[in-house]
Amino acid sequence: MPRYTVHVRGEWLAVPCKESSETIRWLGKEALRRYIKNKPDNGGFTSVEDVKFYLRRCKGLGLLDLDDIIEDALEDNEFVEVVVEGDVMSPDFIPSQPEGVHLYSRYKEPAEYIHMDGENLSTQDLLNLGKGLFKIKLTPQAESKVQQSRLLIDSIVQEKKVVYGITTGFGKFARTVIPVTKLKELQENLVRSHSAGVGKPLSPERTRMLLALRINVLAKGYSGISLETLHQVIEVFNASCLPYVPEKGTVGASGDLAPLSHLALGLIGEGKMWSPKSGWADAKYVLQAHGLQPISLKSKEGLALINGTQMITSLGCEAVERANAIAKQADIVAALTLEVLKGTTRAFDTDIHALRPHPGQVEVAFRFRSLLDSDHHPSEIAESHRFCDRVQDAYTLRCCPQVHGVVNDTIAFVKNIITTEINSATDNPMVFSERGETISGGNFHGEYPAKALDYLAIGVHELAAISERRIERLCNPSLSELPAFLVTEGGLNSGFMIAHCTAAALVSENKALCHPSSVDSLSTSAATEDHVSMGGWAARKAVRVIEHVEHVLAIELLAACQGIEFLRPLRTTTPLEKVYDLVRSVVRPWMKDRFMAPDIEAAHRLLVEQKIWNVVEPYIEKYRMEHIPESRPSSPTSFSLDSSSLNNSCTHDHSDSLLDFRGS
Repeated sequence: MPRYTVHVRGEWLAVPCKESSETIRWLGKEALRRYIKNKPDNGGFTSVEDVKFYLRRCKGLGLLDLDDIIEDALEDNEFVEVVVEGDVMSPDFIPSQPEGVHLYSRYKEPAEYIHMDGENLSTQDLLNLGKGLFKIKLTPQAESKVQQSRLLIDSIVQEKKVVYGITTGFGKFARTVIPVTKLKELQENLVRSHSAGVGKPLSPERTRMLLALRINVLAKGYSGISLETLHQVIEVFNASCLPYVPEKGTVGASGDLAPLSHLALGLIGEGKMWSPKSGWADAKYVLQAHGLQPISLKSKEGLALINGTQMITSLGCEAVERANAIAKQADIVAALTLEVLKGTTRAFDTDIHALRPHPGQVEVAFRFRSLLDSDHHPSEIAESHRFCDRVQDAYTLRCCPQVHGVVNDTIAFVKNIITTEINSATDNPMVFSERGETISGGNFHGEYPAKALDYLAIGVHELAAISERRIERLCNPSLSELPAFLVTEGGLNSGFMIAHCTAAALVSENKALCHPSSVDSLSTSAATEDHVSMGGWAARKAVRVIEHVEHVLAIELLAACQGIEFLRPLRTTTPLEKVYDLVRSVVRPWMKDRFMAPDIEAAHRLLVEQKIWNVVEPYIEKYRMEHIPESRPSSPTSFSLDSSSLNNSCTHDHSDSLLDFRGS
């Protein structure tokens, strides 16, 4: 008998269909009838016949024709939603789909696997798992380690030893011994009571990352989880069944208890869960729809699922990868702005940066040279002002290698910490099967990723701070020699006036967000956990800071391309013309005022998807191969270029000027 799971006003109902000839209208009425039957006040309805409603699929939100036959329109066990006309949902209502449903409706089950052993996961691997590009398998070595650690847990239970978290309570209740007959209940109660988070749920991508990272930690074999249970967790991940995980509620020690508990709650068939097939529904229905059983927790397994820094670190992976992407592209956007403002490449001379050889600074200066070298890529814009009377540029142009450079070095430092963290065992107690003992420690403390992500936010913010000042220079006619706010018929048109205000607002907001969260600590768990990292907030605001940076640079990218319109028919260098062409493929020139927000978002997507970098990277790497000596070091950020390659590429030819010594 076909069965359908129907969503009515926040509740899920299983509706069997006895007759194959029933219609979609019948399904809606039957779901409403069951809903009304279970409500003391009939749900506010007088009768089913008086209710006006429509039905839609939970996957993709496609509307269903009420007169269609069910078996023609729906698959067996499909999830649908009844929408009552005139309903206004309460603020705590969980919609059937997360934000951006149009993206998730295109989800396709991946065919490829990442083999996990708890030792070799990269930040990019985790991002790809979050995007749903791979499934997960354990390596044979990981399976063996997991089995060995579980044998030790089983022996502790059989011998009735008193061991924290296995045969005792948790935190302040560590001295309370639990009878063997109640160890399963102990683990279930742990998960239920610790599922106390609040706020919006993590997106499917971020929940996938969180679940994948927890699997990676369990695969190390120091958690005491059984191989059977771990395989069940992997099956849930591979089916893309994702529990409802509120984003707020962790203090980052003992690990990310609240979010990981919500994750575990879905695994045991409780709470809410989302999949591309079902949308949001009760976890038991979602698991059932995918042919999966809720996990039945054994001793220590609840603790194994919820103890660790995976919320902080999974968001940290997203932050560091997005930061790396926008930092690379910030150099390209700034180079384009320098061209539009008729700046000089003199400040990017190799010999200057050899005297202060920070890797990031050296690399950024190299990128500017590779994009702006007018001998290598002739620039008519550069040639047009070769002999102008300006000596040197403002700091926002001249000091890009120094400012952007330290951002690159910050990202490299943070990425090293995050990579170490995602391949670390962060449980408590740790199960050492080779020693035959468990040891309580503090690897769950989130101070490492918390401090690193606070540092990342502070570092990456500077890309937006300096970009906003360059936007000001582009929009201000006294600084740019371009029309005010980059538009003709100023006054009638406002051009980029408020786009610059948006950038300024984001930069100001970032200044508040960059206050470190990890400098705070509040004692919790009756002073047992008397120093915490506040790493969850450090991670969430680092991602938010980076999102703001992306949007500010999107505005600068649009402004720089608009500036080029006023320099035509002159052309810039080949790689920068490629950038201009790419932007113009999604945003047309600004001839008169129009709705600007979609243009900003289109440019933002180019940056998020790294299309700006992809179109330019071949030119940068070709330049690198042509200019780095044969004896160059293996590191791409540690090199020395022959400064003679730029002798003719400076745009202000004032190398002998007595004024050139000025500091500003």
